[in-house]
Amino acid sequence: MFRDLKYLVAYTIPLATLAAILLNGLFSYAAVIYAFIFIPIVEILVADRHTEYANEEVNKRRVNPLFDWMLYGNLPITFGLLAFGLWDLAVSQYATYEIVGKIFSLGVLLGTNGINVAHELGHRTTTIERTMAKILLCPSLYMHFYIEHNFGHHKNVSTPEDPATAKRNQSVYHFWVSSVVGQYRNSWKLQSQLLKNQGRSFFSLYNDMLFYLFFQTAYLIAVYVFLGTTGMLFAIAVAIVSFLLLETINYIEHYGLERQKTASGRYERVQAHHSWNSNHIVGRMVLYELTRHSDHHFRANKKYQILENKPASPQLPYGYPSSMVLSLLPPLWFRKMDAILDQYQIKPELSN
Repeated sequence: MFRDLKYLVAYTIPLATLAAILLNGLFSYAAVIYAFIFIPIVEILVADRHTEYANEEVNKRRVNPLFDWMLYGNLPITFGLLAFGLWDLAVSQYATYEIVGKIFSLGVLLGTNGINVAHELGHRTTTIERTMAKILLCPSLYMHFYIEHNFGHHKNVSTPEDPATAKRNQSVYHFWVSSVVGQYRNSWKLQSQLLKNQGRSFFSLYNDMLFYLFFQTAYLIAVYVFLGTTGMLFAIAVAIVSFLLLETINYIEHYGLERQKTASGRYERVQAHHSWNSNHIVGRMVLYELTRHSDHHFRANKKYQILENKPASPQLPYGYPSSMVLSLLPPLWFRKMDAILDQYQIKPELSN
């Protein structure tokens, strides 16, 4: 039972964000310091654990509702803290550096307990869980991620057709622009194709992209009504921080990895060496096993609690938080990662 509750560690990000809202000075950066300084230090000190589940245990963990409710709890917590944080920013007087710290802390909250949880729920089969995913994506102004990720990224990952796959020697800053623009453009293309396949018009109740525009606009209008122009600008700033956090994760997850084309002209199936893995335990718990990314791409609807480490996949030398910080320093990132990348540029003779 205690082992199952380890994912409650994910709620430490909201606790750090609460501290950032309530406290001033450098404590305004509490969530940032916790996520990108404290957690990396702990991951250096705590050994990785290679976990394999027996079939019986997999079946039990798959249907255990505890794991689902630990995800669902993020909705009221995330929206409650976001509302509190935006209200506090709008009505209080802070130094500029404190405002920046609180915005970044709220952005970390939305990126981890918002977008990341939405990513997990977005792969579920029930309508209510998929709806929860879209709701969590709304304040990040990234609801289109649901369409592009599920129908685009998982099909095209590690190919030039996927804007969410970073090319070798592409800096994270260039990737932010290319991925954000490319994914949004692809979302509209995918939506149009889905409507065409269903024989429906663009202006249809089944055009989710139009609904996303409506709900995200309604969210910003609601913030404006209650908190004014300043509050709305803060909400936009928090959203930008959160989706750039997501894009930084996208960057480290597939950086430089390529799928080869077979003799038929199609890309080979997604394999373990097309995603970077990280088995560092703290990052695993905080991000609901997102770091076991190869297994996720092998079977996208596999619930987080039964994802396993894939030794055949390229392993990040550090946990996700440390890797994200390293990616912000392109020369150091290239020097470290390209040496490892060379070991995984597998180009077998593909015949089908």
